[in-house]
Amino acid sequence: MTGKKKSAQASVEAMYRVFTVPEAPESTLSRIDQNISRNLAGFLQEHIVAVERDLSEVEKDFSDYTIPEKPIFVSEQAQFLLDKLVANSVHTASPSFIGHMTSALPYFMLPLSKIMIALNQNLVKTETSKAFTPMERQVLGMIHRLVYEQDGAFYRKWMHDPRYALGAMCSGGTVANLTALWVARNNAFPAEGSFRGIHQEGLFRALRYYGCEGAAILVSRRGHYSLRKAADVLGLGRDFLVPVDTDDDNRINTDALREKCLELHRQKIRVMAICGIAGTTETGNVDPLDAMADIAREFGAHFHVDAAWGGPTLFSRTHRHLMRGIEKADSVTFDAHKQLYVPMGAGLVVFRDPGLASAVEHHAQYIIRKGSRDLGSTTLEGSRPGMSMLIQSGLRILAREGYEILIDQGIDKAKTFAEMINAEADFELITEPELNILTYRYCPEKAQQALSVADSLQVERLNTSLNRITKFLQKTQRERGKAFVSRTRLEPARYFNFPCIVFRVVLANPLTTREILADILKEQRELSADEGIQDEIIILDQMADAVLKQHQPEKTQ
Repeated sequence: MTGKKKSAQASVEAMYRVFTVPEAPESTLSRIDQNISRNLAGFLQEHIVAVERDLSEVEKDFSDYTIPEKPIFVSEQAQFLLDKLVANSVHTASPSFIGHMTSALPYFMLPLSKIMIALNQNLVKTETSKAFTPMERQVLGMIHRLVYEQDGAFYRKWMHDPRYALGAMCSGGTVANLTALWVARNNAFPAEGSFRGIHQEGLFRALRYYGCEGAAILVSRRGHYSLRKAADVLGLGRDFLVPVDTDDDNRINTDALREKCLELHRQKIRVMAICGIAGTTETGNVDPLDAMADIAREFGAHFHVDAAWGGPTLFSRTHRHLMRGIEKADSVTFDAHKQLYVPMGAGLVVFRDPGLASAVEHHAQYIIRKGSRDLGSTTLEGSRPGMSMLIQSGLRILAREGYEILIDQGIDKAKTFAEMINAEADFELITEPELNILTYRYCPEKAQQALSVADSLQVERLNTSLNRITKFLQKTQRERGKAFVSRTRLEPARYFNFPCIVFRVVLANPLTTREILADILKEQRELSADEGIQDEIIILDQMADAVLKQHQPEKTQ
């Protein structure tokens, strides 16, 4: 025995084997597959290391920039992935991971994803998708009906008509929003007279022909950053994504919206689209969609609703009233990999009018021919996986009743957590949950008392100190690896709109319990006693004392 390590060899036979022969049952890859299939939660708990490792250290494991000349064994690569990739991944399925819009997945998504990957269908054309194409059209029809509630005759007529599309499947909300605004732009500057349309002649000639100085998209200041990307990509310019002020509940101020539309009209800037938000990313609030729809109609603008997060609230009979007016939207974005509980990389946009998408239709003789049943002619992305299979599976297996339970539980859990925060003297609720997102911060009772009487300069000083404390607590809690809440920055009206760093919590994971939420607050309270932040805590206490002393009523002689 020489003990020499056996090496993999590249050969015609080896390449054939890689494509045809599965791993032996005792191989590393097979054992991983079995462990995941038997107990996904256990596998993740065992292999994802909770303690934070600096990203600069992780980068060292991925620093080789040369493609290997010689192959390695699958088992060797599988072990590398376990040790270097899986171990340093984020446990997004953990019930104490409540900082972002990523949750645990239903167990059935994993084996069904294997089927999807094995089939490797390409939804750009029917020649590489066959049954996946009508399934994709069915999924778009299902979500369209959830939003617009048309009768059966409507869907029998339009759902599978190859000349029309009820929507477009996308890799996520960013592309869905871009697709909706692409349609809005092309419909805002259609072919007319000698002008062949913006899609043919471009933005410069479109503006000149229609006598405009620009085209704008209006959205609240809480709009998602993907809308800025859309304004950039569509050639409007980021300056023409016009932010509109919000009220104290982070919803767009409709009076300010209408005034902004009038101002743009006077400047000969076309209001191309107005975007409502059904579930803001930071606070989970819903814009007054009904009133926004009326303003969009008044100015002849495309009304788009970004419901990437909040759209599934429509499943809830208790809470669907929060989405009132969404049925008036010309287009609506959903992110299936959020509250439809589908793996990452699945979004869609639906159009109220089946003919709207024709504004962005493209054809090619070799692939997406005119009259073909596939949806590749109206999607921004070309080659696409069959993610509709996983969305359809979720809609059938969980059904309306199942999604209703998940949505109701998430909103109830957020309200419960808000009550828990309000019951703690040293925590401050910043935004009340409307859906299942809320924000709060650690703020000692004395500091809260001082803030309630402080002037604007004192508020700024107190909140500057609190910002440093919040940042330390969030970062330290994340590094400890027991729980995770994210942080964001808001400008509460009660604090003269001074930017405040706050904890942000998303409660969509059905496995998150009240006990876990209590433990998160307990750990944050304990971290406030960490020596690394004590100097700041003392400074905050002294400032609060000074403010309270200054504002004490004068004692009578």
